[in-house]
Parts: sequence; structure tokens; C-alpha cells
Amino acid sequence: MLVDYKKLWILLIEKKMSKPELRKAAKLSPATLTKLNKNEYVSMDVLVRICKNLDCNIGDIVEIVK
Repeated sequence: MLVDYKKLWILLIEKKMSKPELRKAAKLSPATLTKLNKNEYVSMDVLVRICKNLDCNIGDIVEIVK
């Protein structure tokens, strides 16, 4: 199975937040942001930090693709 973070990028647009702003707010490393851009796996801790900063649930930012 693959992961797709398209929902995350749409949510950022809706909240008028840039990727660098998200990286700083959620304390993400540049490597983690690169993984998100490439639809690669990241830790649950990363997803939780993003959700806390965007005030959303994990299902609002990531989708499992079969």
C-alpha cells in the first residue's frame, strides 16, 4: 500500500499556510518535508504534530492508496 499526502497540500492552501511555515510550526526536518513531498512513509509522531498544528485529524492529511 502507498500513502498520498495530497489532502495535506490542499489543507495548507485552504489555511493559507506555506510548506516552510508548516515545517517550522510542526518542527519538521527538511528531510521529513521531502518525504512528505515524495509520498513516502513518515512516523506517526510527525503526522500527529502536523495534525495538532493544523487542528485536524490524520484522515484529513493522508490517504492510503491500494
